[in-house]
Amino acid sequence: MINFENNPLIEKTIQFSLHIIEFCELLDEKRKFVIAKQLLRSGTSIGANSFEAQNPHSKKDFINNIKISVKELEETKYWLYLCKHSKNYPFDEKLESQITEIEKIIYKILSTSLKK
Repeated sequence: MINFENNPLIEKTIQFSLHIIEFCELLDEKRKFVIAKQLLRSGTSIGANSFEAQNPHSKKDFINNIKISVKELEETKYWLYLCKHSKNYPFDEKLESQITEIEKIIYKILSTSLKK
């Protein structure tokens, strides 16, 4: 099992995923099913791919998983943006700050990994 305690990316993506699950339940309650489904999928996938990257077969495998996490992060930002700017959708500012923190970490990891 992976030790999360000293891994900020895993810690933050797990917390973000749990928060996304709660937010998507709220969207479901408000009958916003399409965005809830998309947001749940992409938002939890950031952590799933980051988690998978912790036990890579190679450096290339690690980088590939981190790149997938980045793609999912960007998609999640899109869905959150729509929620934030849509008149009839709820929005949670904490999700926005959490994803910004994750973004900084994940882009730093990718940048460093590609330099080596």
